[in-house]
Parts: sequence; structure tokens; C-alpha cells
Amino acid sequence: MPFLPGVSQAKKKDGTVYYRSSVTFHTKHISLGSFPAEMPAHQAYLEARRILESETPLSPDDYQADRYPALPFGKWISLINFKNNGFYIKTPIYLRRHFFHYYLSPTDVLTFDADDLFYYSNHSIMRRGNHLFVAEYGMQTNIHSRYGIKNFARLGIDYRFVNGDTNDYRYSNIEILNPYHGVTCTKNGTKDKYISRIHIRGDYLIGKYPTAIEAAVAYNKAVDLLKEKGITKQFEKNYIEELNRKDYLALYDKIEIAEKIINFTT
Repeated sequence: MPFLPGVSQAKKKDGTVYYRSSVTFHTKHISLGSFPAEMPAHQAYLEARRILESETPLSPDDYQADRYPALPFGKWISLINFKNNGFYIKTPIYLRRHFFHYYLSPTDVLTFDADDLFYYSNHSIMRRGNHLFVAEYGMQTNIHSRYGIKNFARLGIDYRFVNGDTNDYRYSNIEILNPYHGVTCTKNGTKDKYISRIHIRGDYLIGKYPTAIEAAVAYNKAVDLLKEKGITKQFEKNYIEELNRKDYLALYDKIEIAEKIINFTT
């Protein structure tokens, strides 16, 4: 028995029947998704055709859920982008001039540089609270790592978005204020001062230093000392690219840390 236009039938491994929907536009065959019944699969096909064949210009801002009840929102964005920009991208990306938008929802939109287009065309972004992840090599990877934002980083303290938009991940909009574990930059008059702290059973001050590198080395020295004292907590040490091994060891030996850390007992 023939199926409605745009619909084909398939079976899961357990034998459950489901329906696939697809549409062809400018010789491009586009999958629209899977559906539990034939009618919603056909409805998605009709909605896709209405978008692709419309003579009225459409933009991502024109989305109305009640007008496209069967078509997934992400696919709607892909189709609008294909129609307007001539490139089909399977993830919900809409191309702009020199950058692109990634639509997690109609109201949750991320901005990226064009340099990131290939990556996000092949990686779907998921949001968990304020954290954004992609599935990579069987793991969930926080996208902050692409922009030099460490997993310990605190917004406004260790990094900031220059224009204030926390959804704008263009490289020029991300400023790394502090790249090191346990280090916080504060102002001492007109000069920056770097405070190094470590959390054991509460925060312990390691010391105050004139540079971020000295504060980072002091943190590493405190970690080593605490491990010698039997602390089993796993501290992630700082890797300091600017120092070769000889210079690092010289600074490590020279740097002073608080007596409270030196005399710490478990």
C-alpha cells in the first residue's frame, strides 16, 4: 500500500513500526525526522514544502509554532537557511554575514564566528543550565574549552563577554582575565594584584603576588606541599606555557607561600 507523499515506513530493532519524512528541494534530499504515525510525518513534509516553495521571504524571526506543529524547530531553521542562503546544514544554523546564529530554541540563540561553521555544522549543541555541550568521542564536551575558558573559570572574574552578551561566542567577544587555577586578579590602586587561594576545608590564602604566573606557581607549590601532608583531594595544577622547566623550578624554589599552608595538619 503506498504511503502519503514524503513518507516512508521503517522498523526499529524490536519490530516497532515508525515513519520517516523527507523532502527534495533543488535536487537535495532532506530528512525531516521520524514520527510515530504516518499523518504527522506527512504533515511535516507539507510544512517543509510550504517553507521551501514560499514566494514570501521568511527569516528565523518568522517562526510560529502553531503554523508548523509537525516540523521540528531545528529543522525549520535548517530549511530557512537552505532556502535563503543556498547551503543545507543539518544543525539549526542560520548564516549571517561574517558570522552565524545557532538556534537552541526560538529565544535561545548563540552567535559564532564563521571560522566555527564547520565544527558546529557537525556537532549538535545541548544546554544544561548555563553549560553548553557537544557530543564528541562518546563524551559531552563543554564548548567553553574551544575559547580558552577553563572548567574552573568564573564569569566576570576569570573571563568575560566584552559586549555583555553571554550567548555571543565570537572570539573578539571573549576576554580571558585569568587562565590559572586558584588565582584571582584584584586592583591595588592602579596596579593589578594576584591572589592565590586553595580550597581544602574552606578557602586558604596561599599569598598575594605581583604577577599571575607567580600566583599560579605558588598554587602548584601549595598543592605539592598538601599532598606531602596526606591530603588526598585531586587538585588540578597549573600548566604555565611561558616558563621553561629551568625557569619554572627557579621560581618554584623562590616563591613564598603562607605559613598556614606550610604548617597545615590533617
